[in-house]
Amino acid sequence: MIGELGRRSAAALLTHSALIQAVTFLVRPAATYRALELDVPGFALGLLAASYAVFPLLLAVPTGGLVDRLGERRLMAIGSAVVLACSVFLLLWGSSIVALVIGTAFLGAGQLACVVGQQAVVANNAASSRMDSAFGYLTFAASLGQALGPLAISLVGGASVRPDTQAIFFLSACMSLVLFVTTFGVSAKVSGGKRKAAAGDSGGQGGVVSLLRTPGVARALATSATVLAVVDLTMVYLPALGSERGLTAATVGLLLTTRAVFSMVSRLLLGQMARKLGRMRLLVFSLALSTAALSAAALPMPVWLLFVVMAVLGLGLGIGQPLTMSWLSAQAPAGQRGRALALRLAGNRVGQVVLPSAIGVAAAGLGAGGVFLASAVVVGGTLLLLRGVRLDG
Repeated sequence: MIGELGRRSAAALLTHSALIQAVTFLVRPAATYRALELDVPGFALGLLAASYAVFPLLLAVPTGGLVDRLGERRLMAIGSAVVLACSVFLLLWGSSIVALVIGTAFLGAGQLACVVGQQAVVANNAASSRMDSAFGYLTFAASLGQALGPLAISLVGGASVRPDTQAIFFLSACMSLVLFVTTFGVSAKVSGGKRKAAAGDSGGQGGVVSLLRTPGVARALATSATVLAVVDLTMVYLPALGSERGLTAATVGLLLTTRAVFSMVSRLLLGQMARKLGRMRLLVFSLALSTAALSAAALPMPVWLLFVVMAVLGLGLGIGQPLTMSWLSAQAPAGQRGRALALRLAGNRVGQVVLPSAIGVAAAGLGAGGVFLASAVVVGGTLLLLRGVRLDG
């Protein structure tokens, strides 16, 4: 149970969180496989990864204001409808790199609306003392979806190195329809009263922009953006790494599922770990784990060892996002939490545009392994970036 949602709304919210991630983590690797079928150059995969973040980067801030005015469920319904339209578009017309980029870009816009709505539900309902746990549950559901999406690739792809992408896009369209219907399980009145009350109480607490000028905030959010960009890179380049090493689509799907499952484990225990270690120590530990795992993935190794590496990577990458969500929600003016979370997502989208493109170009001659190594350098650099930042208290 999250805050005062009630069982039905809480179940619908968590199901919605799982489904949007399942669709995303099904469609984006499928788009990579379709691009490989089209024999696109390596740098185009980086552009495909970056296209997912372009529209959301432009829309994140106004979307945050929209959720504070219109309500969470309406925004989630709009996002779900866009995702459904994208799935159908890719099914019918996703036969060129231009179509793949367009479909992926609009998928990112729909996913943004869904996620902002979901996070605003939690931010407006969870008690501050349970914010870490509440966001841990929400992102646990998201990780479950991130595990189920690639698992579907394994089921469809079977023993082939490249799966039947048309079948995957059809499956994504069916899942997107369920996503849209699930939206209406969240009560239309959930946290509506809190939004109105908070709007009247937030005037003296300063705006979200002033919050982002607080020392340490920008660096903490840059860390969040880096972690999310690396999750993206893993999703896009692990299929390419698998193709280079002759791994079947089923194996690649299981590797992605392994990463997501272990992110689920870290998020389910997030509240307990944050209380015991503190947010800052926990974040540093997770970044160190991620750096080590990304470095190891770049090296040739047996498949079983690569599964171990993906498990460690999942543990590390699963912690950064919910920690920065709960911290920013606790610091933001109560009536502007939707805007604050959307500004955080805007920073994430900058990372999703800049880092995949830059790393893809920088490691173009080194193959997919070079991308993982470059990602390790970037994540390791965030440990230096966090010096002096205080996430506790």
